[in-house]
Amino acid sequence: MKKIVLALLVASVSLMAADGAAAYKKCASCHGAKGEKKALNKSEIIAGWDAAKTEEALNGYKAGTRNVHGMGALMKGQVASYDAATIKAVSAYIAGLK
Repeated sequence: MKKIVLALLVASVSLMAADGAAAYKKCASCHGAKGEKKALNKSEIIAGWDAAKTEEALNGYKAGTRNVHGMGALMKGQVASYDAATIKAVSAYIAGLK
C-alpha cells in the first residue's frame, strides 16, 4: 500500500511539473527560458523566486490588484486563462528554475 501511495505522489508531482513547464512556455518569451530576463526591461528577474511569492504575484495580476513596473494590464491578460491549479503549477516550476 505504501508503494502505491508513493507512486501516486511521485506521479502527481511529475504531472504538476509538466503542467507548470507547459504553462511557463508563454512566460518564457519575456522572462527567458530560465526566468533570467527582466520582461520588457521593466520587471524583476523571477529566477530564484519561491513558489509562494510567484503565486501571490500571479494571483494579484489575475485579480487586477497588482501593477508592478506598469505591467499589471499586460500580466492580467497573460494569466487570465490560468486557474488556481495552473498558477500553483507554474509557480512551483518557476521556483525550480536555476
